Amino acid sequence: MHADGPYQVNFLVFEASLRKDSFNARLATLASQVIEQNGGSVDRAHIIDFDCPSYDGDVEGTEGIPTGAQVFRQRLLKADAFVLASPEYNASMPGVVKNLIDWTSRFVPQPFKGKQAMLMSASPSMAGGNRGLWALRIPLEHLGTRVYPDMFSLAQAHQAFGEGGRIADAKLQTWFETNIKCFMDLVEAAKHFPAIKTQWVEFLGERPDGATERVETQDVAA
Repeated sequence: MHADGPYQVNFLVFEASLRKDSFNARLATLASQVIEQNGGSVDRAHIIDFDCPSYDGDVEGTEGIPTGAQVFRQRLLKADAFVLASPEYNASMPGVVKNLIDWTSRFVPQPFKGKQAMLMSASPSMAGGNRGLWALRIPLEHLGTRVYPDMFSLAQAHQAFGEGGRIADAKLQTWFETNIKCFMDLVEAAKHFPAIKTQWVEFLGERPDGATERVETQDVAA
């Protein structure tokens, strides 16, 4: 697909950790470098850019959706896909990223539907924070995000980074780069060969009810 030129795809890349110089921020930066080296465009962001108060339906009703979620939605819509490096907190995802997902899902149309995503994590643990990514898949896939099957989890992250922010183990660095390039191929294909029509039903299979029914159908331009 890209044999005649670089990837014509745009990626929003950010980490789900508020800590400066976190392992996941370093992993997200490394992912950004790999994407740009292969011709993709990167919008490098940080979770603090999208800061929101805890989700509250009363606040939404009186004040609307907060600025942080509005900014995230705008940057998400401009991207063909997003890459999210998320730490594992107590075998799950950080509350800050779940809160952002909850607020952003309130937009109509909600912007996660049909968006391609790649999840990665870095942790000092031997599992590399992988359990948190499995938890993170659930709300994203529920909202219609097409989460790439091959998630990357960098174990023993406190010892894993080498010179220039690369992964010190050469073979693991190669696997990391190859994984991202395969994801880029998929995103490029999805962008240039879209489906004729897409549909997202929030509670597919349940009896239609006005209190819970959210259905979005749209034609996709070729």
